Amino acid sequence: MRKKRNCLILAAVITVSTAAIFLALVYFKIISLTGVWAAKYEIQGVDVSHYQGEIDWQQIQDAPVQFAFIKATEGSSHIDQRFAYNWQEAAKTDMRIGAYHFFSFDSPPRTQAELFIQTVGSLSGKLPPVVDVEYYGDKEKDPPDVEETVDQIKEMLAILEQHYGKKPILYTTVPVYHRYIQGQFEEYPLWIRNVYYTPDFDLDRTWMFWQYSDSTVMDGYQGKEKYIDRNVFHGTKEDLDQLLVPIASPSRICVS
Repeated sequence: MRKKRNCLILAAVITVSTAAIFLALVYFKIISLTGVWAAKYEIQGVDVSHYQGEIDWQQIQDAPVQFAFIKATEGSSHIDQRFAYNWQEAAKTDMRIGAYHFFSFDSPPRTQAELFIQTVGSLSGKLPPVVDVEYYGDKEKDPPDVEETVDQIKEMLAILEQHYGKKPILYTTVPVYHRYIQGQFEEYPLWIRNVYYTPDFDLDRTWMFWQYSDSTVMDGYQGKEKYIDRNVFHGTKEDLDQLLVPIASPSRICVS
């Protein structure tokens, strides 16, 4: 009897220890469980840039993928070299598509917004513009001033909203969210990146899009980057369609 009890105690200790180690590996971002959590969401998507090279958009749609965000611009002067092709070809599918801008901390928000508007043009029937705010270069080690950065983001969002008549989507990472976004942009749809665990653990507000993987391999693209970013939408197909910029919505401002 004692031997059996000791075996049970040992088994319990091993089980608890294994669980603790597993949770620690998740917490310290050594392993990821995001695919498990993300599988429960009905609407799946991708985001791409020139790094994915030539993309067969019909094959991506058949994965299946219901929406895609395509990099258009960065800062005040950079246009993604694959944007025009991706934008044209993705529009031939049944996916809901949108364009995103990589925000520069070092460039005026107005000229960044103007570049995006001039490059992308009309978004009628498409998803709202996305402003991607994340660290680059040495910005994480030497982060820009909070108040100044918040004002810059607000200015760019306001210009895009005025032009397209729809609130832009704000993409960000967890560290940037907690430094610049938290408590400041509640009225804007949030697209959060967390490739280790569900963002519900980190956020004090509802997210709309979640980038849950940056290491997925799919058929349908040939570029120097073998991985593609995967995302989910927090809602139904009908909810996603409610986000679309109205067809033939007029521009509200003139961009010189």
